[in-house]
Amino acid sequence: MSVAHLRAFPPQFRLKDLTAITSPVMEFKVNPNQESAAQVAEAWFDRCNVYGGAKKLRFLSYRFDAYAGMSFPDADTAHLETCMMFFFWAFSFDDLSDEGSLQSKPDAVQVGVDISMKVLRYPEAARPDFSYAAMLHEYVTKLDYNHTVDDLFASIWRQFARAIESWMKSQVEQARNRSTDEIPSVEEFIVLRRRTIGGPIVEAMVEYSLDLQIPEHVWEHPVLQEMSKAMIDIMTWPNDLCSFNVRRSAPTHLLTLSNRVPCHPQKEQADGDFQNLVFCIMIERDTDLQNAVDILTDMLAQRVVDYMRYKSQLPSFGAEVDSELARYTKALEQYTQGTIVWYYQSPRYFRSQEVLGKAEIMVSVYERTAPADKPMPIGRIAEKSTSLEPLRPSVAAFAYAAVLFWFVLCTAYLVLFLPSTLRLMRQFRAAP
Repeated sequence: MSVAHLRAFPPQFRLKDLTAITSPVMEFKVNPNQESAAQVAEAWFDRCNVYGGAKKLRFLSYRFDAYAGMSFPDADTAHLETCMMFFFWAFSFDDLSDEGSLQSKPDAVQVGVDISMKVLRYPEAARPDFSYAAMLHEYVTKLDYNHTVDDLFASIWRQFARAIESWMKSQVEQARNRSTDEIPSVEEFIVLRRRTIGGPIVEAMVEYSLDLQIPEHVWEHPVLQEMSKAMIDIMTWPNDLCSFNVRRSAPTHLLTLSNRVPCHPQKEQADGDFQNLVFCIMIERDTDLQNAVDILTDMLAQRVVDYMRYKSQLPSFGAEVDSELARYTKALEQYTQGTIVWYYQSPRYFRSQEVLGKAEIMVSVYERTAPADKPMPIGRIAEKSTSLEPLRPSVAAFAYAAVLFWFVLCTAYLVLFLPSTLRLMRQFRAAP
């Protein structure tokens, strides 16, 4: 499917309160250790020196510390610090491929992925020069220092490493889709989106945050597999709805609420980034933006129902495992609800916290324009070069025509005026 098949956008669209869809079955809670953990995590991020100046301030303004506090509410301080550090690395790497120098450059993203994967495969190797991989190297080193290599941590580490690799590969695939303006089908994109959102990483981090002891074979059970898919969809689809209109380098634009509270949305369609489930629905169903948003909102509500149905079908794995699994499902539900609340609270998506708790908001749609700090697309450079090409032969043709005109003029003079000129000169000499 191609972006050429998208219908024209309206000036605005309605968005329901997505937190209200999930809150009846998912607890929201904030970790009391958030502030102290943030001090340590932000100091570490500062030492990594990935961003500086205004870019660093903007990145930190997205409140990834609050995101971790809402997503891992029952983790102790040490585990929460580590989870925050992971968020700092993951979102900085994600922004690199989403909007930074690697956007729409799958080969360049692949190079970054290859360097970073060496960190996971050979953590004892020297610190790499690539800043994002160096950041991951420090993170992996911290994990190793904080845990003895026992069977529990080894199991979580294997899940984590596999999940990171899958997520990074999905970044390459998404960059390739961006570079061609091709949009997958709805079903294909849902599968890809589970990886690009880092769903399996989330599950490993939730397990790590509470040092849960769940045997690996348990995760292979079909019911848990379906619960996993449903929960990842539930945390992912609100991201596509909230980030649909984000443009990080956008001029001031208002989001009008039902009670006229102004906010500033940020991200994807205005940036020319069409890797979003809303676009997939618009094209596949040949529908307008508002209907696509409503369809996806209904899909989200259905996924909550699906999750609860699968949860009710969860079999027993023995008293000890069942107890750990109950802690895990509760923690994953807390993570998901914290994530959706953060979408509404963070200026990464909306520049005001007043959007939270509103039954419905009206989102103004940005005009799609290329950000000023992006290089001119190759297509436009080609167009510009092509438009200049005819000027080159024109100059040559003009010069040739001028010479030819001069030659004709001289010849005409010789033919028409030279004989009479010579007669006049002879008469002048013959005169006394």
